[in-house]
Amino acid sequence: MLVLGIESSCDECAAAIVGPGPKLLGQQVASQIPIHLPYGGVVPELASRDHVRKIIMVVEQALEQAGCSLEAIDGIGVTAGPGLIGSLLVGVTAAKALAWSLAKPLVGINHLEAHLHAIFLERPQFEYPHLGLIVSGGHTCLVRVDGIGKLHLISRTLDDAAGEAFDKVAKLLGLEYPGGVSIQRQGRSGNPAAISFPRPMPGKRLDFSFSGLKTSACVRVKKDGLPRGQALKDFAASFQEAIVDTLVKKTIMAARKERLTQILVAGGVAANIRLRDKMEAAAGQEEIEVAFPPISMCTDNAAMVAALSAAILKTGRDDGLALDACASMTI
Repeated sequence: MLVLGIESSCDECAAAIVGPGPKLLGQQVASQIPIHLPYGGVVPELASRDHVRKIIMVVEQALEQAGCSLEAIDGIGVTAGPGLIGSLLVGVTAAKALAWSLAKPLVGINHLEAHLHAIFLERPQFEYPHLGLIVSGGHTCLVRVDGIGKLHLISRTLDDAAGEAFDKVAKLLGLEYPGGVSIQRQGRSGNPAAISFPRPMPGKRLDFSFSGLKTSACVRVKKDGLPRGQALKDFAASFQEAIVDTLVKKTIMAARKERLTQILVAGGVAANIRLRDKMEAAAGQEEIEVAFPPISMCTDNAAMVAALSAAILKTGRDDGLALDACASMTI
């Protein structure tokens, strides 16, 4: 089975071809970072307009890379939500047009479940059940994963996502978008214990909250001024440490509560090296296995959409032309 996956939930316009295995045969991603860089964050209208310009191009390039024709595709999968509604509609509309013209089955994919499924492109034998931590610019949640479509939400952020906190504080510090990458870069040579930022939602609650941490950073900058030089590096390292500590602590707590011995960390923030190191160390002490998708599969991509679509299409599901985008889709 050859499956075309399309991803356009936010600011990445991507298409991928996945074959049996699942095996990634070709992928093309058109990043919008240069477009949104001057604004320090994603501008929805600009994102959707650029998707319109790029969607056909990325599909054609993915097919060329995979060495197959559009007619050879057996099915199509597209991110239907959650995300920015304008961006989602571009991908869904393109996928529906292709499915109709080719008379091929079509499935709408939950972007969050796709992130969790990315691991199977590298480790097809990764087992269920496991605990999933989805951590990105728009989402931070813990999920028990018992199989495809069998997800149970354990906890989520009550306000800001971890990635959003990174982006907002990076903008406050005058660092480039995307903020998580900039803060990680600055923090490499900083002291993570230099500033005692609060750890949000202490205690045994598994929910997340990062608005207070973001406010704490704003108050400190307002009081002391913008940090420069080594002070900036220490600030970045300390802020990053507060987010990482919170993610690690609550994830390990949830794994114990659910009696799970495998943890999967997915989403854009899963590319953070400090998070990877501390999660592996903490899990190792509990004799829990931790898995991360390749860094290239952590940020939004179409390969994860195509891989999950292939698994769903095998069940005979076809959402057809009634498929619609849903910006607020949940687990």
